[in-house]
Amino acid sequence: MTKQKSKGKVLIICNHNSARSQIAEGLLKSLYGEYYEVYSAGSNPTTVNPYAIKVLLEISVDISENRSKNLKEFEGLEFDYVVTVCGVKGQTCPFLSGGKTYIQKPFEDPAEVNGTDHDKTQAFRRTRDEILLWLEKTFKV
Repeated sequence: MTKQKSKGKVLIICNHNSARSQIAEGLLKSLYGEYYEVYSAGSNPTTVNPYAIKVLLEISVDISENRSKNLKEFEGLEFDYVVTVCGVKGQTCPFLSGGKTYIQKPFEDPAEVNGTDHDKTQAFRRTRDEILLWLEKTFKV
């Protein structure tokens, strides 16, 4: 009998755990969930942004049951990867110790876009697509 290799643990963090980190969590689970346990959290969690849910549903990824989580829920745990997806335009990003590998990959925050429903949806699609391409390259199995 072959022993199954354990899954790598990934924590994706941002400030509010409402958009970028939720999108990344959903996409990474969808892409490589059989290889990684994926979580996301924020230093000031709010709620999952409805536009994040909307644009992921467009590509058959459902995060509608996700909730925003506080980094404190993960203190003391170890992760193979701790990924920070904020940090553009002078943003301060949270930090969590316990990672074997730290990756900082800033993405624009689509939640900061003002405008019409179409403008906001387009911003979230752009961020979704950028995160998707980056995850495919970075976590390729």
